Parts: sequence; C-alpha cells; structure tokens
Amino acid sequence: MNSYRIRKSKGSSSSFFNIFLNKILITGLITIVSLILFEKNASFKKYFNDNVLSVNFNFASINSLYTKYFGGTLPFKKIIPDPVLVFNEKLSYNDVSDYLDGVSLSVSDDYLVPSIGDGLVVFIGEKEGYGNTVIIEGSDGVDIWYSNMNDISVSLYEYVSDGSFIGNCSNNLYLVFKKDGNVLDYKKYI
Repeated sequence: MNSYRIRKSKGSSSSFFNIFLNKILITGLITIVSLILFEKNASFKKYFNDNVLSVNFNFASINSLYTKYFGGTLPFKKIIPDPVLVFNEKLSYNDVSDYLDGVSLSVSDDYLVPSIGDGLVVFIGEKEGYGNTVIIEGSDGVDIWYSNMNDISVSLYEYVSDGSFIGNCSNNLYLVFKKDGNVLDYKKYI
C-alpha cells in the first residue's frame, strides 16, 4: 500500500511521459490505418486525392483546432513559461489610398507594424510592385499581405497573435487582403 502512494505522488513526471507517449501512439495509429486504407482501397485513394492532396488547407485553423483539443504540438507547454507580451498594438495610420490590389497606408517613419488578427506566416520575400512582403494566413482563411517592409521580425511558419510585432516599414505600408485567391475589400479589415 505504501509503494502505491509513493508512485502516485511521483506521478507528475510520469503523466507528462504518458501524455507524450499517447500523442505519439495516436499519431502512429492514424498514420498506419491511413496507409493501409490507401494501399488496399481504391475508393479511399480517390477520396484522399480529391479531398486532401487537391485542396488548399488553412493551416492556421488546423493549428487552432489541434491546440484546442490536444493542448499544443509540444508536450512541454507546462515546463516552458508563457512568453511575456511586450508588443500589443493596433494598426495606426495617417492617410489611406488605393494601391494595386490593396491599400497604401501613410505611416510614420520607422513604423512598427502590428498583426491584424491571428494567423500563420506562410510567405516572406519579394513581391513585384510591393517590395519586401510578409503574408499571414488568418485563422478565418483570409491572407493578409504586409508589404514595403524594411525589417521583418517573424519567421516562416510562425504563429502570430493579434497585435504581434511583424516588423517595421517607413512612410508607406501596403496591405492586401485575399481569400481563396480573390482580392477582398480592405475597408472591412482596417
């Protein structure tokens, strides 16, 4: 009876291991079942091709669902302290004008650009006519292009929260809002 109490009191580290092991086992089981079905069943192969390989996924919403039901991708969340929020700003600008597919916002020199909503960084690089660009795929499926950036402080596939620091720009910030390849009216978002 005493050995049971001693093991039970030391259960915090073993429960961490059990959670981690369970996630690996569930992922492995789903993978094995999918591979067997994919190999043995032609209709599953067609279904998989039509509904998985041929479809663009919104990975920000998948990440939100996974975090909601499984508690995050890393089992170390309780060990790693929550980050301290040091930047939580809203978009501010002096003037608005149409620019190519989006909008040009007149901002101050060396303006610190905040994220508009939550999302996953899916592109960092040059876009013709826009310059240095960061594209964030929002959890609502809207891609937001932040262009004419001088310095970029996020990395590819990083998940950013509403108001997070993306980088800085000087004088003009170009924004484009797209969903499923279609340009959206910027007036709904700024």
